[in-house]
Amino acid sequence: TGSSDPYCIVKIDDEAIIRTATVWKTLSPFWGEEYEVHLQPTFHSISIYVMDEDALSRDDVIGKLCITRDMLAEHPKGYSGWMSLSEVDPNEEVQGEIHLRVEVVGGPGRRLRCAVLEAR
Repeated sequence: TGSSDPYCIVKIDDEAIIRTATVWKTLSPFWGEEYEVHLQPTFHSISIYVMDEDALSRDDVIGKLCITRDMLAEHPKGYSGWMSLSEVDPNEEVQGEIHLRVEVVGGPGRRLRCAVLEAR
């Protein structure tokens, strides 16, 4: 139909911690959702998967973005902007970006503040 029913899943070290709402019938979803979650001191990466909800079969992965601990360390005030999605399946072509705001806040009890804004 030329559109998707996208939503995002945010994982810390492969553990799903956030699922956004589904935005129906669009290729340019706007979520505008902000989350703050506890971050283990030993975490390695944060992955954001953009999914296409499918009522009749398994949801499709549109693309993913991985932010490593080192990438966050390079941006001590956080990162905000458009980031390109990469493929999950090497046989699938991915053309898309996601607009995020990500930062680590706090001292010993660090938290991840993540705003999943929009995609295109």
